[in-house]
Amino acid sequence: MTNVIFMGTPAFSVPILQQLLNDGLNVIAVVTQPDRPVGRKKVLTPPPVKVEAIHHSIQVIQPDKLKGSAELEEIISLKPDLIVTAAFGQLLPAELLEAPPLGCINVHASLLPELRGGAPIHHAIIQGKKETGITIMYMAEKLDAGDIISQEKVEITDKDDVETLHSKLSETGAKLLSQTIPLLLDKTAVRIPQDHSKATFAWNIKREEERIDWEKSGEEIYNQIRGLNPWPVAYTIYNGKPLKVYKAEKIEKRHDFPPGVIIEKTDQGPVISSGSGQSLLLTVLQPFGKKKMDASDFLRGAGSDMKIGEKVGNLDE
Repeated sequence: MTNVIFMGTPAFSVPILQQLLNDGLNVIAVVTQPDRPVGRKKVLTPPPVKVEAIHHSIQVIQPDKLKGSAELEEIISLKPDLIVTAAFGQLLPAELLEAPPLGCINVHASLLPELRGGAPIHHAIIQGKKETGITIMYMAEKLDAGDIISQEKVEITDKDDVETLHSKLSETGAKLLSQTIPLLLDKTAVRIPQDHSKATFAWNIKREEERIDWEKSGEEIYNQIRGLNPWPVAYTIYNGKPLKVYKAEKIEKRHDFPPGVIIEKTDQGPVISSGSGQSLLLTVLQPFGKKKMDASDFLRGAGSDMKIGEKVGNLDE
């Protein structure tokens, strides 16, 4: 029986762990990030992968940092045949990469060498890509730079957001891993070196990337909104406070207003002008200090004083 250690943290990783178990691999331990405070009340919450591991009575190891840690020595001492990672959140030190006889492989949510890094799903949508995919690769000390074993493309539709694409990629990753591991076991897996000159990076989203710049085109803003939904969420400024924008629809009818102007109030929500002559109908919002709501409810409540011709997006507005 092949002994496997799985390393992953968020919900994306859970179907991949489940696939390993469904395929009859002996998952001897799960390595994940420490429990973190979540929400306004800062409730200490375990990562989704830990919850799944406990459900299957699998040993859980939670290092704050792997390199030089007692947890690293413990992982190596378990003598896994194979280590599989998926959105674990830390680079693996050389001594761990060299430990398992079958190597360390990673399930990454992009078509490498494009979108290396921690937020490939967000950036694929924000950049307006029409497709992305899953890459299964041998791990290297450099971020997402190892040799490719297998890849599968996934379409990005105009209606996809992070949540829907996350689900599609997670499911695809689990299936592709199921097809790939037998190649590792019978030693027929290929190694395709990446073209590092074509590498692009998808760093974790920064706060300043969440704010909507209404000077941008309607298409760019639309991609930003769905590329940050449901987390960490795009926002604009209204009445001097952040107004989160979860969902919007593109309005193709051209306008002559300056960017960031409320040009219409509809039954579905406010329509805001962009810098390209397009406008956006905001449909799901979250006012500062309140819950997420349909924009129609917002206009009847916290946004009832919105006026046509008023501008959003500036701190002094």
